[in-house]
Amino acid sequence: MSTMDVLLLDTWNKTLDIIESSNKFDKNIFQNFFADSKLISLEESSVVIQVPMTINREVFIQEKEFIKNCLNQILPVDVEHIQVLLPAEVKKKNTQNSEPEIAALPNNVIAAYTFDNFVVGPSNKESHSAALACAYSPGNLYNPLFIYGNSGLGKTHLLNAIGNYVLENRPDLKVLYMASTAFIDQVYLTIKNNTIGQFKIDMMELDVLLIDDVQFMAGNKEKTHEVFFQIFNELVNKKKQIVITSDRHPTEISGLEERIISRFASGLQVSINSPGFDTAKAILKSKLEKQSFDLNLIEDEVLDYLATNFSKDIRRLEGNLNRLLFYAIDFEKKDKITLDTAIMAFKGQSSDKDSSDITVSKIKKVVSDYYGLTKSQLVSKTRTKNIANARHIAIYLCRRHLDLPFAKIGEEFGKRDHSTIMASCDKVERLLKKDLIYQQAVAEIEKNLLKS
Repeated sequence: MSTMDVLLLDTWNKTLDIIESSNKFDKNIFQNFFADSKLISLEESSVVIQVPMTINREVFIQEKEFIKNCLNQILPVDVEHIQVLLPAEVKKKNTQNSEPEIAALPNNVIAAYTFDNFVVGPSNKESHSAALACAYSPGNLYNPLFIYGNSGLGKTHLLNAIGNYVLENRPDLKVLYMASTAFIDQVYLTIKNNTIGQFKIDMMELDVLLIDDVQFMAGNKEKTHEVFFQIFNELVNKKKQIVITSDRHPTEISGLEERIISRFASGLQVSINSPGFDTAKAILKSKLEKQSFDLNLIEDEVLDYLATNFSKDIRRLEGNLNRLLFYAIDFEKKDKITLDTAIMAFKGQSSDKDSSDITVSKIKKVVSDYYGLTKSQLVSKTRTKNIANARHIAIYLCRRHLDLPFAKIGEEFGKRDHSTIMASCDKVERLLKKDLIYQQAVAEIEKNLLKS
């Protein structure tokens, strides 16, 4: 053991003693989330800590300030930056002899999303191939590339995989990943600061532009559309690569100027869908391997259970895997995760299968009952706040659970046109992001929907 290793071990043992003696955490919490951690790097005001599993990392991130204070009681220089890595990430870091990996690069590309850890299956093979082609030869094959599909299926992963591939193989190229909401904010800010001209120049000098969730740009002020249109045209004319994602086909985005939609349609549009059983199971295995989890410690039929019941949304699939691991560690404490453990972990929780008997009529009834309305009121032309709010939620649930075309949902709700239906869905999605009471209401309605 080197002198540095001895220093790291001694420093961390003292830090753990301070954490434990602080009484901030009970014995079980300390043993489960802190005891197996290691201090693996100490450089000036930065430290790198290794933890065994993702859930440990989440706890460390949440308690980062407290851990800094504990370290600062021992070290001569105050710690300003803490990085928490899993064993596989430490191994990769040591192999490459690189600087500590960070969550996002200065160009906003998320380092964790690569083609290597994207699980390919029939549901996403087309979009994966198109994305890889754009990364291999930016601006020369499919430009722009438009990837669309429901939330949580891997669109953001593919966007960042393109960025990471280009950065690794063509470091001379300028790459930028940006959510459409961030683009809107930048336009407003630079207009306010009288720096919009420089912003456009910077954007037009890019070689690869990756725009996520472009549907949120719909309905914004004309100035935002104008700036985006100018940047888009300039980059395409210069054969610079543009890749865009959305939760719907470009022709279904209401509130975007027709000339922008026309530009989107000039390239290649590819869809990405919910994974099938085999792909979902492969995703679970990949996730476990990334966490350095021994697959022998989980029964294969447990992965079958997760892939069968929770594969409609990859984020939900991965979230439920984390829920299972948490339950198994904290409550079961067995040598192996069994199917019985999985069933207990998800007792009372709805699965994708539970949605199979949902109909438009059922959604209308559950929403109407929740708000004390009749079905006739729900589909009427009345625009009072209570009725309109209920109508928006019912329309959103039809789209979310039944994945019906906007035009079809419009027919079911008083023959409204598809743009009105899209606007309703967008409104609900925006409110779900920022209004806690609204989130609770929608969650309660969905619970009633799945129970009825």
